[in-house]
Amino acid sequence: MQKKIRALRSLPALTKPLLVSAALIFSPLSYLSAVAEESILFLGNSFTFGYGSATRYYRANTVTDLNNEGTGGVPALFKSFADQAGLDYDVFIETYPGAGLDFHLENKLDVIGKRPWDNAVMHGFSTLDRNAPGDPATLIETVAQMAEFLRGLNESTNLYLSATWSRADMVYPEDRPWHGQPIEQMALDIRAGYDAAANNADASVSPVGEAWTRAMTTGVADPNPYDGIALGQVDLWTWDHYHASSYGYYLEALVVFGNVTGKDPRSLGRNECSGYELGFSSAEVAALQQVAYDQLASEGKVTAAPLVTKPRAAQRCSA
Repeated sequence: MQKKIRALRSLPALTKPLLVSAALIFSPLSYLSAVAEESILFLGNSFTFGYGSATRYYRANTVTDLNNEGTGGVPALFKSFADQAGLDYDVFIETYPGAGLDFHLENKLDVIGKRPWDNAVMHGFSTLDRNAPGDPATLIETVAQMAEFLRGLNESTNLYLSATWSRADMVYPEDRPWHGQPIEQMALDIRAGYDAAANNADASVSPVGEAWTRAMTTGVADPNPYDGIALGQVDLWTWDHYHASSYGYYLEALVVFGNVTGKDPRSLGRNECSGYELGFSSAEVAALQQVAYDQLASEGKVTAAPLVTKPRAAQRCSA
């Protein structure tokens, strides 16, 4: 693995001067516009590409899928939020279903290493370790290896780790690892693993799972999809009680947006256009934004800010 990382580091250094020269010769204005953008790479699995929901192919034309699968997902939501906030991000996604970071290290460094990155958002398998649920050892090791590789391309790359949510299918059915424990416990165990990985790699943790828990404890979301969904509450999980629904991925994207940019998610407003396009009510949008803000603010990651836009009514996003 270390030999592979060292070998691939040299690729961008060889190609970048040629690309820059070509850009300056043929389109100086386009080049200046391109370098003004801040790049961000999303690395992950179905929890990033939005399996089981309408977000999977949502606004896929606004992001670059390095695997050419036409995926939008959480990265496309991030891009939409950033655009609405007046921020210039060039968003990329590299995902594989059911994979931890070990898969990307073994199989995707040639794709990931084609250019340096300003920012990278990533996560591992949903239970920390597929074969040893709750054990953070693999996550800690693979985050460190990916951090080394990414910072070999750009020593200033900002790393963000998405600590994922409690899976209802791992809590409520019998003979599952977190059965008999409160729904919030799995998210807390996952967060502890991500904190350890972040401390070892100079990364920041996006508290996605704890935002989910907060949505449940504040009555925004139903905590147990196995006994039906309460009136007036949303279901953060999709049909398999494992992956997220559009509501769940939307909340994930709000938390990541707030942590990466430092912007108050509520500044997008209750008429935020992606929520509208996904079929949410303005009240649901506002409630999810409030949950994201409260979780991020409790950790000192954002401060209160006014609306960035004030449309009179919800409307479609700009092209």
